[in-house]
Amino acid sequence: MDIKKILKHLAFAVGIALVLLFGAMFLLNIGTMHNREISVPDFYNMTIPEAEQLAKEANVRLDVVDSVYVKKMTKGAVFKQNPIADSKVKKGRRILITINAVSTKKVVVPNLVGYSLRQAIADLQSRGLTLGRLIYRSDMATDNVLGQQRGGKPITSGTKVETGTAIDLVVGLNSSDYTSLVPKLDGMTYMTAVDAIHGNSLNVGKIVCDTSVVSYSDSLRSVVYMQKPNAQYRISKGSPVTIYLTKHPELYKPAKSSKKSTTKSKKK
Repeated sequence: MDIKKILKHLAFAVGIALVLLFGAMFLLNIGTMHNREISVPDFYNMTIPEAEQLAKEANVRLDVVDSVYVKKMTKGAVFKQNPIADSKVKKGRRILITINAVSTKKVVVPNLVGYSLRQAIADLQSRGLTLGRLIYRSDMATDNVLGQQRGGKPITSGTKVETGTAIDLVVGLNSSDYTSLVPKLDGMTYMTAVDAIHGNSLNVGKIVCDTSVVSYSDSLRSVVYMQKPNAQYRISKGSPVTIYLTKHPELYKPAKSSKKSTTKSKKK
């Protein structure tokens, strides 16, 4: 057996294996760079031209999939996006955006009398309307809708109003069921907190914003860092709950207590 010939073939085989290995690693590296994830930009409150320019720079694509009507927000501006800002995606990913309606839409006010409070809120929201104030009146059934108002005056079903109009509800209050627990609102967005307050048969009281919240658009993106009364207090239905909003809730989190090390002095 020719040992030199065997070693020569073995060396050749090892060389081929190394070439194949490094080639595979090179191709894998190219593929990984090609599919490298990028951060999704924040398109909120941008006009479509502004959002499209930013999307082009970030190597993602925009698709307008829906529109809503948000009072006081710039018409045609981006209201919501999916995936959300700072999500990690591949280049060329489609970002689905919802914009604020350019023209004000009219909707018909439903007849909510006889509904439960939860049913009435769900119906209002499904039509693009919002709940204003809860006005409680003595009745045998708590949270049963007795009437509906706008601006302190009765409003009949079938009336056409702008999307986003607040409808006040007159609801029943039984003397044996007149209190409700205050929900925990800490960390909730403004709109989610409002829904939680109404869902517990309470009203939104004062809205206090810190210096980071300077516009209505800011308030929609802000979160609750404090509330009055505190969570789990039991108060009368229809009572107001004051919420404090910020865009930087981390500034209001209590600092972690650190254990102080004590050293004993040595007696001389």
